[in-house]
Amino acid sequence: MLAGFRYRLELTNEQAEQCVEYGDICRAVWNTALDQRRQAVQRWLRGRAVPFCDYQLQAGQLAEAKTEEEWLKTAPSHILQQTLRDLDRSCRDHGTFKVRWRAKHRWKPSFRFPDARRIAVERQGRRRGRVKLPKLGWVKFRWSRAPQGTIRSATVSFNGRHWYVSLLCEDGEHIPETHAVPDSVVGVDRGVAVAVATSDGDLFDRVFQTPKEHERERRLRRQLSRRRKGSKNRARTKAALSALTGRVRARRADFCTQTASVLCAKNALVVLEKLATKNMTASAKGTALAPGRYVRQKAGLNRAILSKGWHGFKLACENKARRTGTRVVEVDPAYTSQTCHPCGHIAPENRESQSVFRCVACGHQANADVNAAKNTLKRGWTDNPPPG
Repeated sequence: MLAGFRYRLELTNEQAEQCVEYGDICRAVWNTALDQRRQAVQRWLRGRAVPFCDYQLQAGQLAEAKTEEEWLKTAPSHILQQTLRDLDRSCRDHGTFKVRWRAKHRWKPSFRFPDARRIAVERQGRRRGRVKLPKLGWVKFRWSRAPQGTIRSATVSFNGRHWYVSLLCEDGEHIPETHAVPDSVVGVDRGVAVAVATSDGDLFDRVFQTPKEHERERRLRRQLSRRRKGSKNRARTKAALSALTGRVRARRADFCTQTASVLCAKNALVVLEKLATKNMTASAKGTALAPGRYVRQKAGLNRAILSKGWHGFKLACENKARRTGTRVVEVDPAYTSQTCHPCGHIAPENRESQSVFRCVACGHQANADVNAAKNTLKRGWTDNPPPG
């Protein structure tokens, strides 16, 4: 089974400059290759005979370009080839015209070393270790835990204010055939006021950003909008904002991982609502000919949804399920918040408030999120009964 181990790097100034340069080169290769693929598809749609633009063709062209362009020689060849492989997979999975450009001010630098034979890890003390990466040499990092198994690849990325390395290892473990408690099931409702509510009546939530941090973020964003592009003041403000939002993302990821670990350890079947988070958080601005309504209210709802990490929680459940043998299924979420679990009566009036559910037909009263989680469990139980 593949497992990831992430560590915070302690780069020298020279190594940090190298990482920034490698990230910029990988971004340029990604954008150039994506533009080439899009142009090839457009020419094919116009009826022109063009060679199929795939990884093999672009890898050969990259090798030729490295002999002519000096700036391409700076970065290791295999991280550029890995960039082309990632682009090829993204285009096959999502479509060429749905893959996004890597904009300079939006994309966080990252690159992968796929050759495990050129990667080595050593421990130097109780809290220190070092990893050897091609062209970067030995890089120190904070030893928080020992990597388990055989290293397959290493990914260097920038997040917040620090550089990190993620070691992908083959730990030799396998997915359990059965769960420790094979008859246990739970339904989950993801909400805005409470991040996760279960059919057992448990409510999981956490404050990811304090009021002072929220006010500081608001001030930093206002300062950033007033800084001149390319100035040192703008760079400092952007770094401070990135560090602040990075802490919030880390808390959210930690919450999703811990909650998913608890649910998967206790239950053989976890039922989630099939939520299209990307569509649900789309802007309501509309177009110039058809302007949207309640734009500011919708923007506030979008921020509330994204702040709870709905999609991240789903990914965390799928990741933890590999260790416990849990099945994670998704069901249609339609009317789960308006349906009375005991009698099945559906009415908007049943949802008396955000947290109170009172059925107008039978008088059943419960927490609204827990009632929705029970309805989610009922649908998952019907479609996916536990074995035995």
